Amino acid sequence: MNPAQHATAVAAETAGFVATVKGADPATPVPSCPGWTLADLTRHTGSVHRWFGVLLSRRIQHPPTSREVDLHLPEQPDEYPDWLAAGAAEAARVIAATDPDAPMWAWGLDQHARFWVRRMLFETLVHRADAELALGISPHIDRALAVDGIDEFLTNLPFASFFAPGTAELRGPHRTVRFDCTDGDDDWLIHLRPDGFGPVTGDERSRTAGATVRGTAANLLLLLYGRLDRNSDTFQLLGDQDLIAHWFTHSAF
Repeated sequence: MNPAQHATAVAAETAGFVATVKGADPATPVPSCPGWTLADLTRHTGSVHRWFGVLLSRRIQHPPTSREVDLHLPEQPDEYPDWLAAGAAEAARVIAATDPDAPMWAWGLDQHARFWVRRMLFETLVHRADAELALGISPHIDRALAVDGIDEFLTNLPFASFFAPGTAELRGPHRTVRFDCTDGDDDWLIHLRPDGFGPVTGDERSRTAGATVRGTAANLLLLLYGRLDRNSDTFQLLGDQDLIAHWFTHSAF
């Protein structure tokens, strides 16, 4: 997917989120985000949109020293869905006015404005799925979007230790884990080295993995984000089971 498609998908995912939570009880617990309610989930997602919008509008070149932003948060939680929609509309205006190739600081690999649009997309998508799961709805995720989300997650995870400290434990004596789509030919090979970890690229991707996790792209995406149980019949877990357990123990995002 390209930056323009990411921007379009942010709007679509936000609309889906709003449609899901509007009219629902804001106090509904969200099991996939322990301790949160739908109100908390909506407030968080809307806050992320506004924060990323500020980062993009300022074209920041260094890590921000403060995350304070005027949220204009309504007093009543049942007004949060409309507030989320309004914030997404403002973010869309900022995105449309921003060159996706503009150099920017980002916490992940891609140091360009497009990083933040892609990150906003999958933050919104996963939380839309959280809202649906909380209401007993089975999330639908377009396959191409799921593939892009898996790639985004695995590409940036090695840089996430400042808010996902467990990733510092993803080390190993040259062990490999493969995530393999059963509904297409997409797969990702992750190399755990003594000094860190990251995706394998080029010809090395064809090497045999020490462990493999197989599932549809949509299910793999939700699994990587901790929204599904890897031990369910939804997935095939092949090879070194201790390595698979090690990955999921320390890769929480």
